[in-house]
Amino acid sequence: MISRIDLRGDALPEGAALRDLLPRADFDVEAALEKVRPICEDIHHRGTTALIEYAEKFDGVRLERIRVPARALADALDGLDPAVRAALEESIRRARLVHRAQRRAEHTTQVVPGGTVTEKWVPVERVGLYAPGGRSVYPSSVIMNAVPAQEAGVGSIALASPAQAESGGLPHPTILAACALLGIDEVYAAGGATAVAMFAYGTEECPPANMVTGPGNIWVAAAKRYFTGRIGIDTEAGPTEIAILADDTADPVHVAADLISQAEHDPLAAAVLVTDSAELAAAVEKELQPQVAATRHIEDRVVPALSGRQSAIVLVDSLEDGLRVVDAYGAEHLEIQTADAAALAARVRNAGAIFVGPYAPVSLGDYCAGSNHVLPTGGCACHSSGLSVQSFLRGIHIVDYDRDALAEVAHHVVTLAEAEDLPAHGAALKARFGWQVPGT
Repeated sequence: MISRIDLRGDALPEGAALRDLLPRADFDVEAALEKVRPICEDIHHRGTTALIEYAEKFDGVRLERIRVPARALADALDGLDPAVRAALEESIRRARLVHRAQRRAEHTTQVVPGGTVTEKWVPVERVGLYAPGGRSVYPSSVIMNAVPAQEAGVGSIALASPAQAESGGLPHPTILAACALLGIDEVYAAGGATAVAMFAYGTEECPPANMVTGPGNIWVAAAKRYFTGRIGIDTEAGPTEIAILADDTADPVHVAADLISQAEHDPLAAAVLVTDSAELAAAVEKELQPQVAATRHIEDRVVPALSGRQSAIVLVDSLEDGLRVVDAYGAEHLEIQTADAAALAARVRNAGAIFVGPYAPVSLGDYCAGSNHVLPTGGCACHSSGLSVQSFLRGIHIVDYDRDALAEVAHHVVTLAEAEDLPAHGAALKARFGWQVPGT
């Protein structure tokens, strides 16, 4: 069901050579980009009319309008299962605790007497959030996108999610209920690339946004790439991933369950176990069989994901080698299930989020840890972070120098300007001092 990659015996290669040995899903955003380009431009030119036509084509729903009525949000919340409401409220509460602590304060540095640089943090003005609605429904993604935007102080927040035929052309009612709990009253029935284009260009119903965030399929990722530069994005999210670094102290029941928990997302989901224990590898392989048989989504998601080229059990000689492997892999979610999990976790450099020990499964982070589950995929954790309050803030430097402070450094500025063959830069200072720069 799941393949093995044996890296024992020889010295591990470095850098890209090691990454090339590790499993990864095919995810060709560039090819998808050519297909979403005409869709995005059609929405640019025809706005809501195009959105309605694409909803009928892709979602099988004929809409009269894209914006969700306020009454539908209230009705969805009223009809929400009380247990689901309680769980969503607790998820929101914990996410607010973590994300509120991320807010940076304005800071002023006195560089010299009379010369200061202040860094202030300003939220983007308007954000479009996306909540997928394909194989599964993700009210948790509504929370993970909305809470950091709200804690950052974003003044205008809108959300889009695909129209559902079963819901009369509205997004899924649990998505709408989550919006109502969060106080988001601007919601649109739009999915995939069409939602990103709606936020990027704006339509008759929806003003344009400065930024779009939220997970989605390859069409969402391609649309984000298309609009990069016009709008801010969080990341081009690919298929979800779990990597587990484990030794012989790990419980194979836990490891198998956690691999399956990611495999049920999507047939391209990646489930990777890195271990120095052949015994654990064999026990996990054995344990996968009954657990897979007992779950749902077996044929359309779990089995294709576990048996795909993106999933494997990777055998290494030592945990030191295992640490190098998981750093090279740069997993979206990394679990450490070893005898000294906290110490190993502290040494990891590349991961979207790290889950330490047997009682911090990825599922906890998906819903109620307080952390954010919108994380970099496809190895992007080596250079990118997960969604946070900082994602929605811009740092702006305010430079305030008086005459004496400028005079003290003017000759250095002129020297550097002339070294770069930009004499007018130096002249801008000379003009302030009667063309005789102090110190020269």
